[in-house]
Amino acid sequence: MSDFFNNGWSLFIMAVVGGGLLFCVFVLAVASKRKVMANDNTTGHVWDENLQELNNPLPRWWMGLFVITIVFAVLYLTLYPGFGNVSGQLKWSSKGQYVAEKEKALEALKPVYARFDNMPVEALAGDAQAMGIGERLFANNCAGCHGSDARGSKGFPNLTDKDWLYGGAHETIIETITKGRQGMMPVMAPAVGSPEDVRNVANYVLSLSGSAHNSIAAQLGKSKFGVCAACHGPDGKGNQALGAPNLTDKVWLHGWGESAIVSMVTNGKTNMMPQHASRLSPEQIRVLAAYVWSLSNKPGAKTAMVTTAQ
Repeated sequence: MSDFFNNGWSLFIMAVVGGGLLFCVFVLAVASKRKVMANDNTTGHVWDENLQELNNPLPRWWMGLFVITIVFAVLYLTLYPGFGNVSGQLKWSSKGQYVAEKEKALEALKPVYARFDNMPVEALAGDAQAMGIGERLFANNCAGCHGSDARGSKGFPNLTDKDWLYGGAHETIIETITKGRQGMMPVMAPAVGSPEDVRNVANYVLSLSGSAHNSIAAQLGKSKFGVCAACHGPDGKGNQALGAPNLTDKVWLHGWGESAIVSMVTNGKTNMMPQHASRLSPEQIRVLAAYVWSLSNKPGAKTAMVTTAQ
């Protein structure tokens, strides 16, 4: 898409807009100089013996509006962006207006969020107003990926269980929402060995969670798991500092089974959680993080073990 934002496209737009205005001026000038060629208001052209072409000038009010339109276009392009990459004398932009309106809205909301500033996460999770705000923030900013019920889907973590890649503490969730995350599983097949070795490792990984597997292949793959242990740990329990998944449970983010694991080891995977610091204020993020935290920390709630949330 970067090809659409270079200087060449700007010059092209300037040529089209400027050429269009000049053509309008040219047509207006030519039309205004046309003279009646005969006293009977005809051009002198006759077809089929008696069919004559009349030359009725445009009404002056129409000509005036045409001129006003051209002048308005020139003034608009001088004051506002529209002529290529020229920003305009007023320096207005839709992005600038959005930022100004957003800052104004956040300023108006400060008294609402001020009540939550010193509340611990447990108190926030029990506050009906805070959770109502958090639920709306989640619906507007998070539900598109994690679902309206926050249970996720393939490739998008389930936020209602206690299985967290980077940790489920309130402060960690704030960091994730603020800065985003980029998880990467590198291509490991060359380090593991042959395709057969990769399949053996896949069966060993399945054995760690007690999932259905080929026990002979798993035993052969155990020695090859060492190249995976750097991130997932020698016991396969993962590493939250790296965002490496726990392989000993039955919660899978990108699919379950031998073929899914073989594909992951062979092709790798990159997953991204976008940052929201540019969209939400720190106060909003804190309340939103408390709402997300509450989804897996409700008193008496059963932990959801959904196979889409690793």
